[in-house]
Amino acid sequence: MVFPDIITLGNLAGKLPPWKPDDESHLYAVVDMGSNGIRFSITSLAPPGTRLLAPVYSTRASISLFDALTPTENGDLVFTRATISAVSSTLSHFTCIAELHHVPRSNTMVFATEAMRRASNAADMLEAIANATGGLGVHVLEPSVETLFGAVMGSRSGLTNVDGGALFLDLGGGSVQMTWVDTSLEEYEIRAAMAGNSMPYGAAKLARILEGRDAPLRAADLGHLHASMQRAFDNLCSVFPKLCDIRDAHNKGEDAGVDVYMCGGGFRGYGSMLMHNDAIKPYPISSIGTYTVDGASFKQVDEMILLNKSHDGKVFGMSRRRRSQFDAIATVIKAFISTVPNIRRVTFCRGSNREGALMMKLPREIRESNPLEALACVSNEERHIFNMVLHKLSQALPREVDPRTTPTVLSDGLGYLFVRDTWSRGGFEADTNVSFALHHAISRDSDAPGLTHLARAALGITTAARWGFYVSPADEKLAEGLEGILARHSEDAVFWARYIGAVASVIARLFPAFPNDVGHFDGSIRLDARIRPKEGKKDRVELTIFVARRTLDHVIPDDLIETLDATLKKGYKKPPKKTFAQIKVIES
Repeated sequence: MVFPDIITLGNLAGKLPPWKPDDESHLYAVVDMGSNGIRFSITSLAPPGTRLLAPVYSTRASISLFDALTPTENGDLVFTRATISAVSSTLSHFTCIAELHHVPRSNTMVFATEAMRRASNAADMLEAIANATGGLGVHVLEPSVETLFGAVMGSRSGLTNVDGGALFLDLGGGSVQMTWVDTSLEEYEIRAAMAGNSMPYGAAKLARILEGRDAPLRAADLGHLHASMQRAFDNLCSVFPKLCDIRDAHNKGEDAGVDVYMCGGGFRGYGSMLMHNDAIKPYPISSIGTYTVDGASFKQVDEMILLNKSHDGKVFGMSRRRRSQFDAIATVIKAFISTVPNIRRVTFCRGSNREGALMMKLPREIRESNPLEALACVSNEERHIFNMVLHKLSQALPREVDPRTTPTVLSDGLGYLFVRDTWSRGGFEADTNVSFALHHAISRDSDAPGLTHLARAALGITTAARWGFYVSPADEKLAEGLEGILARHSEDAVFWARYIGAVASVIARLFPAFPNDVGHFDGSIRLDARIRPKEGKKDRVELTIFVARRTLDHVIPDDLIETLDATLKKGYKKPPKKTFAQIKVIES
């Protein structure tokens, strides 16, 4: 059918009025009528934290519009009167909740996707919703806009940059989308949406095929899924030269891998099963958002299928319905692996059409800004001293430490958060602060954009080291889990996290009050670090801290060095690296 209010890439700007900083209200209510469920949320876009998409309220109605589609005698798919009544009543309740939160009616948006596009009596559903909600309209998303909102900007909402490119996939109940996203490209989001492919093989649809079709028909459908996935990937390679180069290099036997980001309930369900089976036990972070695995772990599909069938208990993050669809989800995963065997790393994302739509309302300068800077909320007056502190900490890293391969709090915008943490809680005992740092890292700012599992691990371990790394027996497993996340990305990441924290502790001892004078701070301390190779032995990290004489009035230099050494050795029989630190006095 032809919908009266369908959103396309061509009319998107007109259908989705832009956010303005001087709007009377910055609260937005969004309903996503997905194929597997209807989700409702209220979000604040109030400045200066606009980019954070701060959650205010969220709920979900377990109404599967895809399952509700009922075939008629002539082969059409329709919504029954009972389904139409249940959906319209649910949206009426959502409207009341939005009014209780004082969300303007003009800031309420309702989106529908694959199931609504397939229903021949969708007009009856839309009319019932309008009557029940006092005239609320429903935006039906064409497949390319669903790719834009979900697979691209929904996932992007929780991340910083994706320079260099990655495959983005979204698995809902009725369809699966795949595209290539490279944030370094001009208008990358529109290019990704236009090149993206929507395949009618969502988790709910595939579950029906696997359960209700005879073998020949099922084989034909699965063959079509694999062919569709291959065509989608080949099409992306023809549009994006970087992806084509990776594919060609892999086909030549070179070590060329593809990074992948996955969103949608189906893929998140697979990620939850991987997390349940993770070698880090217990896995320290509960949210599936930004959970990352390497390609080899991701490809353990048969093991995950067996685990789903054999595990009688609860799998955290998975509902009964999601587990009942797991074979269908695994079928999509297998088709993807067959198409793209050179998967390097997969990250699961929490974003959805709701977050994606809100992101597209924002001006580009806010949409593409680093969310971690908004989270740290550093004022223009503070920025110079924060940058100077980070500059001093970076001096403590030898040149051999590559920030592109060794994650630290000095990269990706985490630095501002760490600088704040370095001078906070100075009145509390060190062992209390270590426990606080570890727990705060995993619980703070739930699902905040940019605070990935890796970022939380780096922040937690480095801040704990800033306070001496006095880990209590109750927190040992938590610390080990966070260190395990760091170690997956680089074998030296744990050492450098502790090292930076220990150096920050020295700086905080030298400057017990947060330094506000940039010039004074810059002239009072300088650091130099290098790695001395030792033949047949561990390399030695040599750190020299040059300190102005006036800065040493309240501290004993030897105490600072002993504290630094003790922090780096805690928990080890043999520390991973040898270190030598010294303080030299300079005249200011």
